[in-house]
Amino acid sequence: MDPFPRVTVVVATRNRRHDLERSLPRHESPVILLDNGSTDGTPALVRRRFPHVRVVELGRNLGAPARNLGVELAGTPYVAFADDDSWWATGALERAADVLDAHPRLAVLAARMLVGMEERLDPIFRDMVNSPLAVESDLPGPSILGFLACGAVVRRKAYLAAGGFDDVIFFLGEEERLALDLAAAGWGLAYVDDVVAHHHPSASRDVSRRRVLASRNAVLNAVLRRPWPVVTRTVLTAACEGPAGWRGLGYALRKLPRALANRRTLSPLVEAARRSLDVYGRCGRSRR
Repeated sequence: MDPFPRVTVVVATRNRRHDLERSLPRHESPVILLDNGSTDGTPALVRRRFPHVRVVELGRNLGAPARNLGVELAGTPYVAFADDDSWWATGALERAADVLDAHPRLAVLAARMLVGMEERLDPIFRDMVNSPLAVESDLPGPSILGFLACGAVVRRKAYLAAGGFDDVIFFLGEEERLALDLAAAGWGLAYVDDVVAHHHPSASRDVSRRRVLASRNAVLNAVLRRPWPVVTRTVLTAACEGPAGWRGLGYALRKLPRALANRRTLSPLVEAARRSLDVYGRCGRSRR
């Protein structure tokens, strides 16, 4: 391992010990594991099998914001996120650090994510390649306004200044608000195709629950940063999604006071960029 690493890998996990047995040996950089109150013996197993991994037991499920503590504890200028069922390709993080060194305004580097044994490209990354956003000369690739945490390397100081992930969203889609806030603060976010991550989705995923959370968090993200007409459209979209959408709306109502308390509209420039992605997404869906 590099005696002077530039990147720390931060992994948040909960009750996924078997996935970690597969993914942890593949990480090349220092690793900080945040355990969100596992009850399956994850912390003990990791300490026994992977003594080089720093384990932080949180005692309860903090969701995505658990990563914030990992970023605070990291002693490197850059942090690569990974899920318990994902890892970075050999040499990817060294390449990512070189890119971040060379582009001081870059806050988030979104890597190419290969999914499953067949290593198919995640569809979201095709959208990144074809992003309608303007290409900025001081960034290393197509500009973006969203990312997947398990395929992202962040500049530590920018991430912390923007507040990291928040517990209004808690989990799933937590990247959207952070991406908008980073852009609003003048930071750049870009897709870099030659930095590669691998994701082999866990067999223990609860797909139906994820649909509910996706509907809930789409509404909450809109309330946090988007104009009211966008909020209205997002609510109507959820209402048309059937039982999962209805449940998502019900859960969103419970968090609505906190979302409103943290609401802050974007600058016209960032909102216009985000709106262009909305239009692009709707046109893409209509062609499929």
